[in-house]
Amino acid sequence: MEKKTSAVDYADFAEYDRRQRGIERHVLTAFLGGLVVGLLGMLVSDKGPVLLWDLYDPYVYLALSIALGATSAGFGWALLTTFLATVSSLVAAMGGSALQGEFNIDVVGGGPAGMNVLLVLVVGLGMLGYLTRRDDIWGDLAAGGIGGILLADVVDRSTPGFIDSEITFWPGPALTIGLLTVAAVVALRRTTKGRLRALAATAVLAGALALLVLRAVS
Repeated sequence: MEKKTSAVDYADFAEYDRRQRGIERHVLTAFLGGLVVGLLGMLVSDKGPVLLWDLYDPYVYLALSIALGATSAGFGWALLTTFLATVSSLVAAMGGSALQGEFNIDVVGGGPAGMNVLLVLVVGLGMLGYLTRRDDIWGDLAAGGIGGILLADVVDRSTPGFIDSEITFWPGPALTIGLLTVAAVVALRRTTKGRLRALAATAVLAGALALLVLRAVS
């Protein structure tokens, strides 16, 4: 006798199919998003105003990674998509530069060393973005970690005498990125208590990292 398939089996299969299709779309979005961000970054660095470039590099790359991590179906998929988006953006930026007649490796991250640091930072923030999917204190700390790292970078770039201080970064770009960072931390949490914990972690981590940078340059 042929075994009958229940409605529950069909529902499970449909849910599995939706999940697989969602993962496929997410991977494709990561690849195409990386290409778009990389090509636009190449154009901004070549012909865009300094103010726009200060806002674009590296914060658009970081924002893409955080968004991909926060929407991934699992840790492994978060690692894959953030890395894929990063690599595709680097290849697109350097490839676009080569098509214009110059192979400019400094188009992302300011050079080979900066590119390596950016790669680690982008993937790391993507992993923190994935952890913000949790509804417990670890999700709050992950959101705070994202905010703290971004704000520490803003302080470093906008404060004279720090490692990567830039005169043009203060006040416009610094205030813009700072406000967007706080808004992102709030948006990544679902409850008032979680948002307060995440903001507190952001302030503590940003202050600690800023002190470390200050000691390193003094």
